Amino acid sequence: MTYTYKPKGVCSRAITVTLDGDTVENVEFKGGCPGNTTGVSLLCKGRKVDELVQMFTGVKCGLKSTSCPEQLAFAL
Repeated sequence: MTYTYKPKGVCSRAITVTLDGDTVENVEFKGGCPGNTTGVSLLCKGRKVDELVQMFTGVKCGLKSTSCPEQLAFAL
């Protein structure tokens, strides 16, 4: 199943996640810092949703109150 989430407070404009049950198959960020979002996407493949939510919740980007990884946790 594929879902698209509109993040808030970050540079990326959309996060598309493809799941197989509770396992992430693919993550794609639209916008944001390409190196960071590509890296996060690659690290997510094959991992369980709960693991990623725990890992990325609370991650901040500079002085912002959130980050692209944390917004991915919200999406999941």
